[in-house]
Amino acid sequence: MAVLDVTRCGHVATLWLNNPQGRNAIGLELFEDLPIVMSDLDYDDDVRVVILAARGDDFSVGLDLKGPMGQELGRYLQGGLAGQRQELYREVHRLQHFCSCLAESPKPVLAAVHGWCIGGGLDLISACDVRYASKDARISLRETRMAMVADLGSLQRLPFILNQGALREMAFTGKDLDAKEAERLGLFSRVFDDRDKMLQEVSEIAESIAANPPLAVQGSKRVLNKMWEDKIEDMLDFVALWNSAHLASEDLMEAMAAFVQKRKPKFKGK
Repeated sequence: MAVLDVTRCGHVATLWLNNPQGRNAIGLELFEDLPIVMSDLDYDDDVRVVILAARGDDFSVGLDLKGPMGQELGRYLQGGLAGQRQELYREVHRLQHFCSCLAESPKPVLAAVHGWCIGGGLDLISACDVRYASKDARISLRETRMAMVADLGSLQRLPFILNQGALREMAFTGKDLDAKEAERLGLFSRVFDDRDKMLQEVSEIAESIAANPPLAVQGSKRVLNKMWEDKIEDMLDFVALWNSAHLASEDLMEAMAAFVQKRKPKFKGK
């Protein structure tokens, strides 16, 4: 089964995360497929708005550390000399495009979030133009709790969405936020009573956008993006450099072991 699915209604395309059994955990297949599907939608003149939604009980529980993605990450936890550090730097940049393809799309992208939205899921929705949620949504910038610095876009894009105090508290604690708290902080534009109501309302909002002249809508997105796109690009490059030097640590290996063994990790700052 494909991890992505696209449905269309008029000028609106809905892009579904489609791994409900895996709680839409983000693995290598999704990293590869999302930019390709978004590129197809970008060049389809019949598509004027994209909705990013998910099937199953959760929007996304973040990186799939139990699958090949975790094994791929493990290759970079052994230290290594400059060649391996450079390889990791290039890999982080490649993976960043997984989220950047949403921000860089000429079409408005609306996120419709329900259930858990953790780590990489938050990276995804932070790259969308507008975010909506059902009241069961739960958000977490959880990388710090996994002994990592988030490097796919949330730390770079959320400063333009949330106030600095709220963002730093989220990043430093890795705490979970419910939908109403996330709405109060400005992450969500609106919270709906349930998932069906959310999808209905977001579809209507998308249709109202699609009814406007597409050149004016896309021009508005381009002008709005210009205000911060250069700074975001610099910030993405900086975190790629940072993680290429600092990702390999005893704390990260301990975090991954504790995750697999379902126990509380013991960090040493090494």
